[in-house]
Amino acid sequence: MSNFFAMVNRMKLIDRWALMRNTSKENIAEHSHNVAVIAHALCTIGNKKFSKSYDAERCAVLALYHDLTEVITGDMPTPVKYYNSEIQGVYKDIEKAAGERLLAMLPDEFKEDYQPFFIHKKEDKELWKIVKAADKIDALIKCIEECRMGNKEFETAREKQIKIVDEIDMDEVRYFTKEFLPAYSLTLDEHTK
Repeated sequence: MSNFFAMVNRMKLIDRWALMRNTSKENIAEHSHNVAVIAHALCTIGNKKFSKSYDAERCAVLALYHDLTEVITGDMPTPVKYYNSEIQGVYKDIEKAAGERLLAMLPDEFKEDYQPFFIHKKEDKELWKIVKAADKIDALIKCIEECRMGNKEFETAREKQIKIVDEIDMDEVRYFTKEFLPAYSLTLDEHTK
């Protein structure tokens, strides 16, 4: 009996943004879905607009699993996770151990297929950059949505996330933020005009 996919299913139980008052709760399953959609879009933009040759589908799958270790570790709030290099190093070790534990839940014949979600392969380096960028964009979108709902708790986080996304030196990200990001500030009526 393998527990792996039952653990994947538990992603819906791990809430994000735990230190902040939220108007709308978000769990890591929802977040991973959003990151996968954005990562796929970034790859498609790169391929269509900037002559890249990204494997958009593989990138989307990497994104779906990018926070899976949090079913064991929980979602460590960013201010804690990045407080200093010592904490950051210890947390990376904890994530690695969680990944190994999850991988061990799979039958041996499937481990090689799922290993890239926990142990990054050299050939996926560019795709992981896309996933990381998509992760930052999704955090910005969450901040935009919370601020739209009048939640002042997210104002500072929104400004920080804008700066983080603006500093990502990728054509795909610049295109996405110019072409698609403004729509996240619109109401449903404005979307359907």
